[in-house]
Amino acid sequence: MHPFDVGDRCEVDGMQMIVEEMNILTTVFLRHDRQKLVYPNSVLSTKPIGNFYRSPDMVETIEFCIHVSTPSEKMSIMKERITGYIESREHHWHGNPLVVVTDVEEMNKLKIYVASKHRMNYQNMSERWIRRGHLLEEMIKILKELDIEYRLLPMDVNVRNMPTLVSHRLPSNWSACVN
Repeated sequence: MHPFDVGDRCEVDGMQMIVEEMNILTTVFLRHDRQKLVYPNSVLSTKPIGNFYRSPDMVETIEFCIHVSTPSEKMSIMKERITGYIESREHHWHGNPLVVVTDVEEMNKLKIYVASKHRMNYQNMSERWIRRGHLLEEMIKILKELDIEYRLLPMDVNVRNMPTLVSHRLPSNWSACVN
């Protein structure tokens, strides 16, 4: 009759909550900050309800950008190492993750998309965030080891009016030329 049971993590009106209690006329949910929300079942019956507990293994996606001048050899190594990390954690992730360049933005950055399927759904949200955090930490480590970065394009600055120089002192990090 209901698309959920007590203990299920559900999404109603874009908000994730745990089903705490089901009654004949109402359902009590517990929000992430521990606030209880009571929905009349007559209202719930008119809303789409997502149920994480009843969902199959779910996909994690991460997007990031690297500089467009990154050599293709480094990109290949980066993809292999990210894929290798995910596949070596077979108790957490399914094999064959997707690591692809999806776009060029502002002519100076390549958008990279990483997608991998967890061996769980998001019923246990803290476990999802822990796994995602470990993956992000490994990706950052890989990017640093390969010296892959994102840099802003140089910016032209046009100074039209400069105030007159009041001081003859130079900043401490400048070296003065003395003749």
